[in-house]
Amino acid sequence: MNYNKKTISDVELAGKKVLVRCDFNVPMNSDGTIESDRRIVETLDTIRYLKEQGAAVILCSHLGRPKGKVDPKYSLAPVAERLSELLGVKVIFASDVTGADAAAKARALLPGQIMLLENLRFDPREEKNDPGFAKELASMADVYVSDAFGTVHRAHASTEGVAHFLPAVCGFLIEKELRNMVAVIDKPDRPFVLILGGAKISDKLPVIRNLIDKVDVILTGGGMGYTMIHALGGKTGASLCEKEMLDEAHDIFFECLERGIKIMLPIDVCAADHFGPDAEYIVTYADRIPDDREGLDIGPKTRLMYAREIASAGTVVWNGPMGVAEFEAFSGGTRAVAQAAADSSAKTIVGGGDSAAMVQSLGFADRMTHISTGGGASLEFFAGKELPGIECLLDK
Repeated sequence: MNYNKKTISDVELAGKKVLVRCDFNVPMNSDGTIESDRRIVETLDTIRYLKEQGAAVILCSHLGRPKGKVDPKYSLAPVAERLSELLGVKVIFASDVTGADAAAKARALLPGQIMLLENLRFDPREEKNDPGFAKELASMADVYVSDAFGTVHRAHASTEGVAHFLPAVCGFLIEKELRNMVAVIDKPDRPFVLILGGAKISDKLPVIRNLIDKVDVILTGGGMGYTMIHALGGKTGASLCEKEMLDEAHDIFFECLERGIKIMLPIDVCAADHFGPDAEYIVTYADRIPDDREGLDIGPKTRLMYAREIASAGTVVWNGPMGVAEFEAFSGGTRAVAQAAADSSAKTIVGGGDSAAMVQSLGFADRMTHISTGGGASLEFFAGKELPGIECLLDK
């Protein structure tokens, strides 16, 4: 698909009402406060530019999974408050999505003003990409701006449907996402090291297939690593393993070897007596895990081995943790990869999700070339899949 899309810099905005799809799906604390505002901060450049150009800005987003019903727990009201603080102006909040309050406030919105609609997913038509709902959203504006990269792999009313009714362009955040990720695919500096972890090998095999003619080294961890080890005859105990994927894992491993790709599996692991943050573990060979234990992280020898590969890389693309990184005792492998990537001089793309969260928490964000705001979207991008929320935008 064509990723060279028109941006907000390519269209006239003065006096226009602009509907902006943002990703304000921020983590929330139990008391209703925002735990991390990174996703809000990431879209500020787009919002400020639209305001400066004299547009009336109508923001929309989802939060959580309210399943098509109004649920105060998932209200975007706290996001409106945080946006007001960050922008230094009052962000008007609509108590509904396309109802009477939203429609009235959108009609009254003046150039330079900003409003935020209530949670899109309070309406069951959003995730169904209902044309009627998309038309209702579009009726409030003259231009549509997509700036929620984390949602572009989904064809929802606010991500794809609305583009059938309004001229559609991308904001600065999506422009940055595409520029950085397209660059490493088109012209990677060598060696190109691909790091894949996380729970499911089924999510990652399409990435390998799509990049198999481009990468030089593949480092594996998490459930993906255990599935591959099992497919090659190793004993992985009670470790996470997609047994229905064993044949495909076996075939892709040897296809990589035949193509001269260095595909590396863990050689040692932290094998726990149960799945939990307080689990006791031993360090053992990755292909000799006892039946009553499960690997929850790569071991120290694997960390060193992977760090050496990353240190000599020209390009690094990383998606997925090396273990159960949410448990402190089993976050060491993911931390080691993050440290190695931060210390490397390579162009480094971190594909969102848990990997991005670890990089952020360790303070390494400014030492990476790019950290994606969309875990699932970046995964599908690197797998070569069509992204409906990008495909629907106007080509340059």
